[in-house]
Amino acid sequence: MAFDIEQKLVVGVASSALFDLTAPHDIFVNQGPKAYKQHQKDNINEVLQPGVAFSFIQRLLKINQHFSEQMPVEVVLLSRNSPATGERVFRSISHYGLDISRAAFIEGQSPFKYLPTFNVALFLSAHQQDVQNAIDAGFAAGLVLSGQGQDDESEELRIAFDFDGVIADDEAESVFKKGDLESFIQHESSRSHIPHNPGPLADFFKKIALIQKLEDAKQENDRSYQRILRTSIVTARNAPAHERMITTLENWGVSPNETFFLGGMNKNRVLQTLKPHIFFDDQLTHLQANEAEIPMVHIPFGIANA
Repeated sequence: MAFDIEQKLVVGVASSALFDLTAPHDIFVNQGPKAYKQHQKDNINEVLQPGVAFSFIQRLLKINQHFSEQMPVEVVLLSRNSPATGERVFRSISHYGLDISRAAFIEGQSPFKYLPTFNVALFLSAHQQDVQNAIDAGFAAGLVLSGQGQDDESEELRIAFDFDGVIADDEAESVFKKGDLESFIQHESSRSHIPHNPGPLADFFKKIALIQKLEDAKQENDRSYQRILRTSIVTARNAPAHERMITTLENWGVSPNETFFLGGMNKNRVLQTLKPHIFFDDQLTHLQANEAEIPMVHIPFGIANA
């Protein structure tokens, strides 16, 4: 039996994250909403090009093809467009065969207050204020940055996360900001047995882990089954500060497929090899230093963004 929406992993995505809306946005900024609406109507049958989060969303939805009984994933379109101007977006969704049927069109307004309505575990948008509104209200949200999405011929979905300020709260980052590296290591080492409080993407990370458990069960029954999801944590931490992170994940009953403790090394060195379809980090300076055309998402949370 299919999961109801309270049990599903629900991702809310704005059209600005799913598709490349650079040209329509420029018209909106330079010519105003009336010209924007006319442009969208005039080009209603012109298919929009994939945006930064497209490959992530496309691969996420394909998980349902492997678990057709449970259908554990749902994607909801949350748009600042009106239903009329959003029709081009839905026609593009249909063109690419994306199984997205639920939507909220809230002309000119931020859609963040509707995230609990759809049980959204993560909201992605290219509209900075919408993302900040969601974070400030305690919801998980990320700002997709300009760049190209990763794609390849496999069905595998690779999701990479920073740890502090993303999966966990920013307690440790606060210590580092107020002191130095030695203070941070001492603080974390003395609390290696104490789990961190959840960060903004903790719930999303846990729900991803539940889908991986579905894969565990499927692989147990069918050894030829090829796993879809791979999760990675790419963190600036290193030993001995790594122990508290491990304690936290074990306490939550989750485990990534890969973990990289870089000790301040440039994360891009790992990401170039890992090639995730999406990478979440709260440090904008880390994301701006990206040279590998990795699809990046900024989580504007905590002291790193104060």
